[in-house]
Amino acid sequence: MPINVLMPALSPTMEKGNLAKWLKKEGDPIKSGDVLAEIETDKATMEVEAIDEGVLAKILVPEGTADVPVNDLIAIIASEGEDPASVQAGGDAPKAASNGAAKPEPAAGASAADQNTTPGGGHMSYERINAAPEGAQPSGTPQGDSGGRVFASPLARRIAKQEGVELGAVQGSGPHGRIIARDVQAAKAAGTTKAPAAAQPAAEAPKAAPAPKAAAAGGAPAGLTTDQVRGFFAKDSYEEVPLDGMRKTIAKRLTEAMQVAPHFYLTVDCELDALMKLRETLNGSAGKDRDGKPAFKLSVNDFVIKAMGLALTRVPAANAVWAEDRILRFKNAEVGVAVAIDGGLFTPVIRRANEKTLSTISNEMKDFAARARAKKLKPEEYQGGVTSVSNLGMFGIKHFTAVINPPQSSILAVGAGEKRVVVKDGAPAVVQVMTATLSCDHRVLDGALGAELVSAFKGLIENPMGMLV
Repeated sequence: MPINVLMPALSPTMEKGNLAKWLKKEGDPIKSGDVLAEIETDKATMEVEAIDEGVLAKILVPEGTADVPVNDLIAIIASEGEDPASVQAGGDAPKAASNGAAKPEPAAGASAADQNTTPGGGHMSYERINAAPEGAQPSGTPQGDSGGRVFASPLARRIAKQEGVELGAVQGSGPHGRIIARDVQAAKAAGTTKAPAAAQPAAEAPKAAPAPKAAAAGGAPAGLTTDQVRGFFAKDSYEEVPLDGMRKTIAKRLTEAMQVAPHFYLTVDCELDALMKLRETLNGSAGKDRDGKPAFKLSVNDFVIKAMGLALTRVPAANAVWAEDRILRFKNAEVGVAVAIDGGLFTPVIRRANEKTLSTISNEMKDFAARARAKKLKPEEYQGGVTSVSNLGMFGIKHFTAVINPPQSSILAVGAGEKRVVVKDGAPAVVQVMTATLSCDHRVLDGALGAELVSAFKGLIENPMGMLV
C-alpha cells in the first residue's frame, strides 16, 4: 500500500512550513532513517527523516515552495512490490499545496500540532492508504492496521503514557478517527479510559473579550488594514518588507502575551563590584586546551543566568507557570536566554540552571548562540522554560521592560553596568551598578512573591560567592 508523505508539524506553533530542499529524488529507494527533505519552520531549518521503507514515487511539492500548510500531501512513497510509476494517493488523501485545492478540514478544536506533531523534529509523518480505499472511517473509530495498531499523534501518545491512559480505550476525534491530545485529556478528565458511546467534542474555552483599540500616533485607531496604513504615507517614502514565519510568530505570540498575561514590573539596582572581581579571578584561573585557548570565559550574563536559576529554587513558589486551570510548579530552574538574530530572536533554554556550574552555562550559551544565528536549534532547545533573561547592556541600554514569553511566567530585563555615586556609611562612594527589571505574570506571581524573587536575585549578584557553593 502506498504511503502519503505529509508536511509535518515540527513544533507546537508551526502551522505552515517552507519546503527548502529535497534530499531524495523520484525513484530513489528509501530506508528508515534516511533524510528526505529540509523543512524551514518559523524558527529553524530542520532535517526530516523517513520512518518506513519503499521508493520515492512522486514529489508533489517542489523544493523552494513556501507556506505549505501542515498535513498537506507533499510526496508519495511506493511500498515494496508496488510500481512507483503507477502508484496513486488514496481518494481521501489531503491535496498538495501546490495545486491550490482545498484539503480536508481538521476536527474542531484540533491544532496542527495535535494532528501531526513530531516532537524534536526528526521523522516525517505519513498515513497508509489501502489499495482500494473504503473512504474515511467514522470519527469515533480509531483506525488500525492488520496488527490492531491504534493511530494517535505523537503528542497524544506522550500524554497518554505520562497520565497512564490506555490509548486503545480512547475515542479519537482527529482526522480519520486519529487520537489527538485533547482526546486523551478528555478521557483523563472524565476519570475513565473506557470509550464513550459517541465522540464528545471538547468544551470550547471561553473567549477573552477583545482588547479595546487604542489610538495610534496621529489619532488613527489600532488594527488598521495594510491599505489603510499605506494611506498615511507617500508611496515613495517606504519599502515593503514581507513577513517571514519567525516575525509572524513573534508578533502573534507577544501580542497575545500582552493581552492575556497581566504584566507588572519590579526594578532593582545591583552592585557589580564583587561580581566583576570574582569573574576576573575565575577567568584568570581557567585551564587551556592544546591550542592555548581558555577552557571557558565567563561573561556577566553567565552570572545573571546562574543567579536567576538559584533565585527560582530559593523562592519555589515563583518557579512556576500558568496552565489555565492550575499552576505548574517545577523542582529545577529552566532559564531561557534571548539571542538576537537577523529578523527576530531565539530564546534557548538552560535546563537545570540552578545545578550547572558557571563554566558549563557559559559554554552551553556559546553553543546555543552560534546555532541560533545559523537557525540550527532544535525545538526542544528553545521551548519551555519558567523565565527568561533579556540583556541589552551591550548596547548601552540602562533600563527597559520586556514582554513575557508564554508559557513562561516572568522575564528579567538586564541593563548596562555603569559607575554611579552612592552613599555608603554616610559618605559618597563610586560603585558599578546594573539595573534589572523583572516582568511578572500576575496570575502566577503576586507583588510580594515577585519582590521576593527579584530580591533573591539581587542578593546573589551582590554576593556572587554564593553561586560557587
